[in-house]
Amino acid sequence: MGWPEGYGRRVMAEVDSTNAEAARIVGGLGGPEWICALNQTAARGRRGRVWIAPAGNFAATLVMRPRETAAVVALRSFVAALALYDALAALTGAEAALALKWPNDVLLNGGKVAGILLEGLPNGGLAVGIGVNLIAAPPAEQVEAGAVRPVSLLEETGVRVSPEQMLDALAAAWAMREDSFVTYGFAAMREAWLTRAARLGEVITARTARDSVTGTFETVDAQGQLVLNTAQGRVTIAAADVFF
Repeated sequence: MGWPEGYGRRVMAEVDSTNAEAARIVGGLGGPEWICALNQTAARGRRGRVWIAPAGNFAATLVMRPRETAAVVALRSFVAALALYDALAALTGAEAALALKWPNDVLLNGGKVAGILLEGLPNGGLAVGIGVNLIAAPPAEQVEAGAVRPVSLLEETGVRVSPEQMLDALAAAWAMREDSFVTYGFAAMREAWLTRAARLGEVITARTARDSVTGTFETVDAQGQLVLNTAQGRVTIAAADVFF
């Protein structure tokens, strides 16, 4: 697949963070643009956490100006997850080893190989930040206690993928998933995501800023929220970290 029509492509030797660069350029955008950095000096994950990204791993942000409501725009985390799944499967042939972890992670052989960070930008912009452990994963002691172990694509599959190869595959996969999302809405995207969901039907724990909820992972609803079946009944969770 070639580079998708209508998307800009910018590969930088070094930047503080691709999401920060997205904020700087969003005002002058003529259309969506991918920013890929071969080195980041101040990478961030969800909730302001440090994202450890050694040289050779993948760090990129798609910057765009969507026109939908904030609630619909936020559903692009599912677009990103499915595009990542598609791209990694195409590059490695390891589709059966991949799974999607609510809300924003991609798993490979049960370990976290990729993460997604959506951020709102000025001028109605959106940054879809994506990090993939292509060649190395951070040590387990550097991640939150109880979190899924980090893994790398190279270690788990033996396939060496360059950041530029990852970018090209991801951009093509995103364009296809984005077209489907805009044309058909979230319902089809939700069904596709659920068929790839990690631990669906199993007991998991969701930790919010205020409390912790344990229950059976029942589904993701039409708003993209996690639905757990707990001892106290059905609970819907809009934002949380999930632990297995």
